[in-house]
Amino acid sequence: MVKLTIIGRVSDGLPLAQGPRYVNEEENDSFSTYKQQGEFILEEISRAALPLSNTNIRIDHHCFYYIVGHGVCFMTLCDSSYPRKLVHCYLQELAKEFEKFDTSLVERITKPYSFIRFGTIIGNIRRQYVDTRTQTNLSKLNAKSLQNVDFVTEDFSQIVKRRKRSYLLERATESSEQVSQIWGSKKLEVIALKWTPITILSFVGAILLWTSLIARDDQGVYGY
Repeated sequence: MVKLTIIGRVSDGLPLAQGPRYVNEEENDSFSTYKQQGEFILEEISRAALPLSNTNIRIDHHCFYYIVGHGVCFMTLCDSSYPRKLVHCYLQELAKEFEKFDTSLVERITKPYSFIRFGTIIGNIRRQYVDTRTQTNLSKLNAKSLQNVDFVTEDFSQIVKRRKRSYLLERATESSEQVSQIWGSKKLEVIALKWTPITILSFVGAILLWTSLIARDDQGVYGY
């Protein structure tokens, strides 16, 4: 069953619209988590950390599916047993309906999920895919044109691990750049030019003083 649908802008990862929620009582508490995971996937797509081709992301006993077209991502969450062919048809229908809207309208959206009108369209299309045994859906499953429908498979936990590694690498790079900027600053260069000679002279003076003290001790011991 199709349980969650999110439409998002690829350029910045902004969620534009969502369909009505379809979860049972047991999954009700997990719905917000699924939604956050979908938004996270959308962010990863906008960062080019995930492919723009048809992709299936496994998570628990569910799967996120998404396709991308004209800078827009069409994503849905389904039971892992839901037929891939129907998922593909569902997302394709959403994409076709979305193309009917002016692209400039999509570009002007600044608030998450503010494209409410398309949320109604998502609900209408989704109802056609609730029962996989209808004649229409059985025809889609048997269509020869859908024999080669394929999705790149990813695991959600691995995506999270890659994001963590990327974050740590970015932080390490930023810290290294900050240190380089400090040691390469003009102010530090002036301080070094001013105090380095003084430090060297002080060090040499300390060595000479220490040497003279040792010589005096030797004279006292041997009676010179």
